[in-house]
Amino acid sequence: MASSKKVISTVGEQLRAIREKTNLPLREVATSIGIDTSLLGKIERNERQATKEQVKQLAAFYKIDEKKLLKELLSDQFAFKILEEDADIDIFRVAEDKVEYLKTNHNAK
Repeated sequence: MASSKKVISTVGEQLRAIREKTNLPLREVATSIGIDTSLLGKIERNERQATKEQVKQLAAFYKIDEKKLLKELLSDQFAFKILEEDADIDIFRVAEDKVEYLKTNHNAK
């Protein structure tokens, strides 16, 4: 039986792959969305996190699903924070409970 392995990559890696597939120079993409070329390079290399606005601009530039890319950005932020804090994966269960708690309390107001 053939197993289908899920391909996981960061937003930066995804953006770099799209840019390279479309044969666009880093400078052209950066200029088109109004950021510095070196900043875009750092985003693609996971040395910096893109902002939500930058992700929206890049999604529009590449004509890709903005909502999906923003979801990927948020998951990157979670993953990098977990690594940075050397936290256990169980933290997600606690966070999930807190999200439900906050939704309930927020909706009750």
